[in-house]
Amino acid sequence: MRQLEYFPNLVAMFFARAAEKGDAPFLWTKQGGTWTSISWRAAAEQVASLAAALRTLRLTPGDRVMLVAENRPEWCIADLAIMAAGCVTVPAYTTNTERDHDHILQDSGAKAAIVSTAKLARTLMPALVRAGCGTLIGIEPLASGKAAVRCHDWNALLAAHAADIAACAARASFARTDLACLIYTSGTGGTPRGVRHHHGAILHNVAGCVGIISEDFGWGDEVFLSFLPASHAYEHTGGQFLPIALGGQIYYAEGLEKLAANIEEVRPTIMVVVPRLFEVLRARLLKAVEKQGRLSRFLLGKALSIGAARYEGRARWRDLPMAAVIARTLRPKVQARFGGRLKAMVSGGAPLNPEVGLFFHSLGLTLLQGYGQTESGPVISCNRPRAGIRMDTVGPPLAATEVRIADDGEILVRDELVMHGYWRNDAETARVLHDGWLHTGDIGHLDEAGRLVITDRKKDLIVTDKGDNIAPQRVEGMLMLEPEIVQAMVAGDRRPHLVGLIVPDPEWARGWAAAAGIRYDPAALRDDPTFQKAIGAAIDRVNAHLSVIEKVRGFLIADAPFSIDNEQLTPSLKVRRHVVRAAYGEQLDALYGR
Repeated sequence: MRQLEYFPNLVAMFFARAAEKGDAPFLWTKQGGTWTSISWRAAAEQVASLAAALRTLRLTPGDRVMLVAENRPEWCIADLAIMAAGCVTVPAYTTNTERDHDHILQDSGAKAAIVSTAKLARTLMPALVRAGCGTLIGIEPLASGKAAVRCHDWNALLAAHAADIAACAARASFARTDLACLIYTSGTGGTPRGVRHHHGAILHNVAGCVGIISEDFGWGDEVFLSFLPASHAYEHTGGQFLPIALGGQIYYAEGLEKLAANIEEVRPTIMVVVPRLFEVLRARLLKAVEKQGRLSRFLLGKALSIGAARYEGRARWRDLPMAAVIARTLRPKVQARFGGRLKAMVSGGAPLNPEVGLFFHSLGLTLLQGYGQTESGPVISCNRPRAGIRMDTVGPPLAATEVRIADDGEILVRDELVMHGYWRNDAETARVLHDGWLHTGDIGHLDEAGRLVITDRKKDLIVTDKGDNIAPQRVEGMLMLEPEIVQAMVAGDRRPHLVGLIVPDPEWARGWAAAAGIRYDPAALRDDPTFQKAIGAAIDRVNAHLSVIEKVRGFLIADAPFSIDNEQLTPSLKVRRHVVRAAYGEQLDALYGR
């Protein structure tokens, strides 16, 4: 069992791994249909060169540098170089609007920005001008830009500054308590706040995660496939710095639409994912099995039945022959879709429906649900085989992480992983930090084995007019397991019962329209009584498994899916409830008058 060494900062950890790995591949991207790599040594040279260039651009320690780019090798190199120069990275989503950029630039006081493409620069440039941020580095060639902003070429900067790795590493003398980056929350409930991540917060997270991998799976030649936004704290820590700590390789996916193909090509050993991906993959697997005929459906049913029995500790001798058949037929096909050498998929960012987790567990895939938030680096806890994986928990806290439950059920966290506060926002900092304890805003408890169980967000609890408390995420998760429903949000605060906003699954709806002999037109289907009845039947199936207070007694079909473009989803795919309520509030209210 190998342990992670103690490092004073993130840059020191990177240079230590680069010295060990040398010419071994580190960062991979697909170019012209072929995966090509940048070695650890080459990456270290680029980090050293860019850090030197940033200093010549009159950036001084503590200055903030905004980073706007899709997941690619240059994202990682830029992030490390900014920190190596003593500056502070300010990641921003590629989906940000000009208004979003305005807020982050003004709030952070960034002195420079790095952008990947001319297309992304078009949204960023006006905000740079208004913020008085006069330095912009383009990873790819940029237009000349506005006079108020001086544009620099990435490759030219690297070529103009010698790659003195030793000198750059020696300069990285900052402490674990020093600020590493400002991660702006994706804003499910309001204006994003800049979370002050110090080096120690991320290193604490990484050490805890390395411990899980080393002790439960064995630390080997790890391969990660990066597809969640690198600007999100979850991917920043779990998809970038964890692989660096492990001396692993990072492949950058071509995009969500090619993710399934990339998984089979890359054959990752560890994947950092969000629950939505599992829900999509589960639906695809079910449809594939359905098309393969009666035998495949029979084997899947048996696999799920046997998996559920074993999960509940009811292993049965009579299942052994069938389990052996499934192990030789169904499981290898499913595992091949994930590359065939996957140790674990780690789910975070939002709650995972236990039924979805059990589905993959029954098919022989190890799925670990974790929990955390941006303010905690972000990982607080994670399921692990040694502690016994329970799909209704998020596992025990990471090593050296204190967790306690307040009198009202709120989860409190304390240790090095906790942020030092929000950037320039003392009021919000005082609201969530008390005596070193982070008040997460989540409700939960610790089970008899010390595993954390999350019941809901404190602020998202629905309180009916009778005073009943309802966790909406549980109801929504059950609705989205039905094949007819791809997205759902329930409402009912201070009302007599719940109502739902439903987004039908487009593939199912297209098939329904074909079977009914009508043209597929989502707008027309919303008002079709027969179509509404079919959606209602799916809700009724869910209601049969809900308590009286949780039942959804009315529903509305949404005009369009919740998406990042319409701002109803955050870039990390969480529903922005306040935005959805603003769009559909009156229609949802009208359901109570029917």
